Amino acid sequence: MPLVGLTGGMGAGKSTALEILQTLGAAVLSTDAVVHELYATDVDLRNQLIARWGEGVAPGGITDRALVAGRVFSDEAERRWLESLLWPKVAARVAAFVDEVRTLRPPPKAAVVEVPLLFEAGMEGFYDATIAVIADEPLRRERAAGRGHALADERASQQLSQAEKARRASFTVHNNGTVSDLQAQLAAVLAEISSA
Repeated sequence: MPLVGLTGGMGAGKSTALEILQTLGAAVLSTDAVVHELYATDVDLRNQLIARWGEGVAPGGITDRALVAGRVFSDEAERRWLESLLWPKVAARVAAFVDEVRTLRPPPKAAVVEVPLLFEAGMEGFYDATIAVIADEPLRRERAAGRGHALADERASQQLSQAEKARRASFTVHNNGTVSDLQAQLAAVLAEISSA
């Protein structure tokens, strides 16, 4: 069963692609969802954030993700510190997911892990194949704004450009059309990956 890394820039449609891949028969995991879960449930992580940034980072015992993002997007040292806490925890969850998926019968067509910073973190070697989801810049801006984000945040977080992600990926899908268009592209990619 192939292990696939899915990536793309903000507003490109990674989450939609992940949902589609699941409907096409892949087992899926979002590392963004894992991070959100860690912020909500990992007391040790929350205590370390409070020790570094003060009680305001977790009002009422709930980590304020927007506040965390504001701190790390504007400060390289803080971003690296947070990554040093998060990445080992996320890696452990991904490993557990892979182990769990390998026991499924019948096996899924692939195990797909959505990793926004896949190439930036140098994690592509862990996967049998990688997929980059890309979209035209105006469409990405519109989608990101619809969720209350700005693409400037992406640049501040030092993500690679879409072109570079596409260049490094095993497969690139263009998400400028309908969900059906994206599904057709992903079905072709999944068929190729699962038959290799």
